[in-house]
Amino acid sequence: MERAFEFEIGRRVRVVQQIPRLSGTMTTRVEGVVASFGQSKTGSWFAHSKDKKLWLDRVEIVKDDGERVVCNLDQYTSVEAIGSSAGERPSPVRS
Repeated sequence: MERAFEFEIGRRVRVVQQIPRLSGTMTTRVEGVVASFGQSKTGSWFAHSKDKKLWLDRVEIVKDDGERVVCNLDQYTSVEAIGSSAGERPSPVRS
């Protein structure tokens, strides 16, 4: 899994998460503006890691209606920039 992030706070992105299941893949999409991103620890205990906690890559998105959504980033998640400014073509920032 890629660890380098190219997110910018204030950038509009689309997060697509896929969950594999026996009956097919479930897909969710969230669009909004990046409010924060980075690694944060969970309440789960995990030996031999910082603070003995499980750390996850996360991005917090603010949707158009003001709802805040925190997405855990894993190998089934892709994030792409949308609505680029100055006529630039949107480019994937993480996959």
